[in-house]
Amino acid sequence: MNGFGFPTRRMRRLRMHATLREMLAEVRLDRMDLIAPLFVREGEGIRRPIAALPGQFQLSPDTAAETARRWSDLGLRAVLLFGIPKCKDAAGSGAWDPAGVVPQAVAQIKRAAPEMVVITDVCLCEYTNHGHCGPITTGADGARTVDNDAALLSLARVAVAHARSGADVVAPSDMMDGRVAAIRSALDDQGLIHTPIMSYAVKFASQLYAPFREAAEGSLRFGDRRSHQMDFRAPRQVRPEVMLDLQEGADIVMVKPAATYLDVIQTVRAACDAPLAAYHVSGEYGMLVAAVQLGFLEERAAVMEVTTAIKRAGADLIITYFAEKLAGWL
Repeated sequence: MNGFGFPTRRMRRLRMHATLREMLAEVRLDRMDLIAPLFVREGEGIRRPIAALPGQFQLSPDTAAETARRWSDLGLRAVLLFGIPKCKDAAGSGAWDPAGVVPQAVAQIKRAAPEMVVITDVCLCEYTNHGHCGPITTGADGARTVDNDAALLSLARVAVAHARSGADVVAPSDMMDGRVAAIRSALDDQGLIHTPIMSYAVKFASQLYAPFREAAEGSLRFGDRRSHQMDFRAPRQVRPEVMLDLQEGADIVMVKPAATYLDVIQTVRAACDAPLAAYHVSGEYGMLVAAVQLGFLEERAAVMEVTTAIKRAGADLIITYFAEKLAGWL
């Protein structure tokens, strides 16, 4: 450093040399860091564009398997499945149907791309006819709320059904109290002791999920999810939520959203040594896509910068709709 506190020319020369810049980079993205979401619906030969998520599709199990095989050839090693059933009911019973769309997709993907890690979203919101993450109870005052304890029983059944179908990891996204313990207990009781749980441990109630709701066809019929998802104004909730899920048996914890919550990712990384995933969510994806389409940003540079920032904050794994493009760029 010189007397004015500025770097010497020697340091500037190191930064100017392209190869040295790469050698000295402290944070590197790799295909192995990426998890690609997949939306699967019942049927065959389906590849339906999602208007709210340009470049993303609803797929049937067979086309999802073809996509997974192609992604595997690109070097991607993990997918996260979200199911879209034909029929919904108040309990969301299609979610634990062993012949349902997610078990079908898991089986076909494992045949098409055996080395692919298949993670399944464990929730009920896509399967209930009201869009909430569990059965609804009505209080004496007429207020409708999610029945937390009844939801735990259903979520455990979903996790077991997915694991039995061949899922490598189950990922509860509901944010019900006690769901990790309930799922771990159910898996262990069924002899599925080697199935890891990737918990949505820190999931904020966010407007940035809006495009996902269209993609997964899980919009709410009434109310909101603020009773069980976290308040983005209350960061001190983060550490207790993570620690509780780890105590209940979570193997991987997740922060969602990611790019707009880098401080939260950093907080979780400082709080624990557990594997940490971050979900670069649909709204964050959509904002980048829109800026690129308007000519405000160059896509590759912007996406690389944002996803590198997520890893720099402390994420080990990044769930992103840009996974396929990133695999090509990397």
